[in-house]
Amino acid sequence: MPGILVFIPAWNEEASLPAVIADCHAELPDADVLVIDDGSTDATPQVARDHGADVVSFPHNRGLRAGIAEGYRQALERGYDYCGRLDADGQHLASELKRMLELVTSDECDVAVGSRFLPESGTDGQRYKPTPERLVGTSLLRLLMRLRLGQPISDGTSGLYAVDQKALELLADDYLCEAPEVEALMRITDAKLRLVEVPVHMRAREHGESSFHGRRAVELVVTIGLTLFAAKLLRQRHEHRQRRDIKRVLRAARPRPSRW
Repeated sequence: MPGILVFIPAWNEEASLPAVIADCHAELPDADVLVIDDGSTDATPQVARDHGADVVSFPHNRGLRAGIAEGYRQALERGYDYCGRLDADGQHLASELKRMLELVTSDECDVAVGSRFLPESGTDGQRYKPTPERLVGTSLLRLLMRLRLGQPISDGTSGLYAVDQKALELLADDYLCEAPEVEALMRITDAKLRLVEVPVHMRAREHGESSFHGRRAVELVVTIGLTLFAAKLLRQRHEHRQRRDIKRVLRAARPRPSRW
């Protein structure tokens, strides 16, 4: 597989990161591995280097959406042809990412997203078992995404991605909403790129706790709903603000006419 970067956004994941990196090296020995350290206060960056990964560190915690954008941006700026994303908590299997990258590198699609919830998902008769909150939330999200995206998406919050260079240019831009995976799906479908969901097996989280529970689960569903139907307006406002700031800088830098 030529020119592949696999990036792993990580924040205080020193416990799970060694196994994730080792799995990636074993399954994708020709791919480069990059950890986006989101201002960790533990040994995450050193652990990543010790296990053979390159590291880009933020000076402070900026959140998942910044880590995701930076990963794709690094792949684009470094000239990689293809890019994969794994989460640092141990849920994603590099063997599944390898299968997804094979679809992208063979030009069967521009973007492959791993899904826990397709009928063929799971392995050896075992399927991902969502919590009751996640089950209700994902059912609602499927309806909202079908309405907005025009195609069914079974796992809109999946972080398991394989993309080609056309998608890199879209996904490297800053994310404005608190649901970056959903915003990414909107960019991909709006650009008419070829998107496929791939049934995969995901392990239960090995360390830490999922944010999709209790009140946070309700807040996340509301946030994603707003993302689906307001993200375009937010991006237009963001671009207008950027243009205005650039004009202000240019005016300030313009030499003033001499009085003499």
